Amino acid sequence: MIQVAYPLVLALIILPLIVWVFSKRKQPEMSPIRTPLFNAWQSMQAQHSKANAPWLTRLLQFLAWTFLVIAAARVQWIDEPIELPASGRDLLLSLDISGSMEEEDLKLQGRPVNRLAVVKSIVGEFIEKREGDRIGLVLFGENAYLQTPLTFDLTTVKYMLKETEIGLAGASRTAIGDGIGLSVKRLRERPEQNRVLILLTDGRNNSGELDPIEAAKLADHAGVKIYTIGVGADEVIRRSLLFGSTKFNPSAELDEKTLTQVAEITGGRYFRARSTEELKEIYNILDELEPVEDQPEVYRPIEELYYWPASIAFGLMILPIFLSFLATAIRSLSNRSPVSASNKEVGNGY
Repeated sequence: MIQVAYPLVLALIILPLIVWVFSKRKQPEMSPIRTPLFNAWQSMQAQHSKANAPWLTRLLQFLAWTFLVIAAARVQWIDEPIELPASGRDLLLSLDISGSMEEEDLKLQGRPVNRLAVVKSIVGEFIEKREGDRIGLVLFGENAYLQTPLTFDLTTVKYMLKETEIGLAGASRTAIGDGIGLSVKRLRERPEQNRVLILLTDGRNNSGELDPIEAAKLADHAGVKIYTIGVGADEVIRRSLLFGSTKFNPSAELDEKTLTQVAEITGGRYFRARSTEELKEIYNILDELEPVEDQPEVYRPIEELYYWPASIAFGLMILPIFLSFLATAIRSLSNRSPVSASNKEVGNGY
């Protein structure tokens, strides 16, 4: 769609016509004194006007003025509206990648897999739904580090999640407090509204410099809401040739009390995921508790077109000069033709 940014400027198009009308009404009286020099000048002007067609020159000048006015009014092309990502939540996903996440007590598509594989699958689906949120990824084991800063680029976040491996942050211990602290530090740099941290772990804090409860207090002070998830089955049956079938609890190290306190301090909730289905349901609940903004911003690309009428105006202004040069060249050639012909006749006579 074409629009004009300054439509009132278009009124200037008729300005030359107004000037022309008033100039016609107020013609200066010519002096009655006539001299031979004046008569010669008048004759030359008449011949020049006849040769250069003044009506064409005036028309070109008027058209050039018209296009200049159109350029000054800023003609624009407005493209189709494009939806931009809504300025929704700043949401960090903090994931435990310590050695205990290798435990194969969950199933994915009917086959046993380790906990991290299930987390990648479920969290990946959750990320896809968060169009409009800034998503970031924090990983922690013995240490905590930022895998992906907050971004609207969900494809990159999913890729970095897929590339995550157990042991990248140390495999033997779990620094839950440091994971929270680093996440709060990153979220604190963002606007105060809608700062959310989703922390997933299968163990207890036994590494790092920051206690999880103290980290939760810092999060509460910074306006960060934390949802905690404890992942891992309560009971697994193992079979062996020597002892037969034995039951054990692979989540014995899970510190549910601390995770519950961390969530309550910040106004969040604690969830327990004992299976893949429960983990998926938890992320569905989180998607409802922290919905994405439903009114995305709309942007319509604008392309300036003023250079087109400006170029046409420039061409119209130089056109009379070109036509005058062309007419002069034609007259010059026509004047030379009889001379060259007479020279030929003289030569034939001799």
